Parts: sequence; C-alpha cells; structure tokens
Amino acid sequence: MAKAAAEWGLQMLGITDHGPAMPGGPHRYYFGNLRVLPRELYGVEILRGVEANILDVRGRLDLPEYYLRNLDLVLAGMHFVCYPGASRQENTAAVLAVMDNPYVDGIVHPGNPEYELDHEAIVQKAVTKNIVIEVNNNSLRGKTRKGSETNCCEIVALVKKWGGTILVSSDAHFCHEVGSFEKSLELLVREGLGEEYVLNTSREKVVSFLAGRGKKYK
Repeated sequence: MAKAAAEWGLQMLGITDHGPAMPGGPHRYYFGNLRVLPRELYGVEILRGVEANILDVRGRLDLPEYYLRNLDLVLAGMHFVCYPGASRQENTAAVLAVMDNPYVDGIVHPGNPEYELDHEAIVQKAVTKNIVIEVNNNSLRGKTRKGSETNCCEIVALVKKWGGTILVSSDAHFCHEVGSFEKSLELLVREGLGEEYVLNTSREKVVSFLAGRGKKYK
C-alpha cells in the first residue's frame, strides 16, 4: 500500500482497516501492534488508524478506548454486518453520539443510502466538533453503496453552507486503488467546493488537523 502511494506521488497514507466486529477484520491486538510500523515507508508518511464500526444507536464502537487513544486517525461508520440500521432518527442519533467520542476524527461514507440520515444535523455537529466528513470514491464508482451520489452532493452542499471539512478517500481495499480519487474530485468540482474545504490537499493541513484534535502524531 505504501509503495503504491509513493508511485501515485502521495505524501501521506492513512492505514484504516475495519474494526474487529467486521467479519474478516483484524483482532483488536492488530491495532495495538500498529505502533511497530515505521513512520515512513517508500518516502510516504504513515498514519496508523482504524475504520471503527458503529454498533448501535448509542454510538458504541468495536474498539476499546485503550486502542483508540493511541491511534493517529480514528474514522467511524455504519456497516450492515455490524449495525443493521434503524429509523432515520435512530441512525442519526447513532452518528451524533459517536461524534461525542473524543477519539473520533471523521465519519465515513455518510452518503450510504442504506442508512437514512439527517445530513444537516450531522454536518452541523461535525463543524462544532472539528470532525471531518468523508467523500468516499468507492461509493461513487457504483461498485458498493450504490446510489450514494445524490446524498454525497447534499452533504457537500451542507459542508459548504456550514463551513465543514471534507476528507477525500480512495477507500482502497487493494493496493492499486490507493490514490484513486477521480469520482470524488469530479463531484467536488461539479458542486463548486473549493480546496479550502478539503483536509487532505496537503501534509501541513493534515498535521495541523491532527494537532488540533489532540493527536500525538509526531
């Protein structure tokens, strides 16, 4: 993954495997062992992270605090094998609750049509909590979470309205997809969202964001 990121010319790479509640996901010990990763591989800085699974309407995650607090980047999201979904009100309550977790830095693929959400409430809280909202490239390629584009457009418009921050993600599950952002970038350009709303356009912005979140990175 790091080698592929270097070939794409990326400066940083976030390693965010699914949390242990995901079938086939790594055991929680894996996330503790990420500390052995070098901070740099192939000239690419490595962020040690997780894509934690939201488990219920109370916003519980599948990784204990001990592990969350020692990671550089904690993303959280809904996946049907871990959280089957509920009403719009309950789904929204789950995401709002998880944003109260001090270790959660971002919400992944909130445009997923499998989970009806109050996007405005989520974006507003993300702004107050300094949490990023992901625009997921895989969601827009039609291979997974089909039908996400309409919701993603709405979310981007709300981020522009309320002054939030977008994280553009390849959501790579295979090394050659690292750095693939074309569908996400097309959407942002089409919706008129400027670079100033996007976190990962420079290493400096990412480092500053992590520092503002109280992360120990470097």
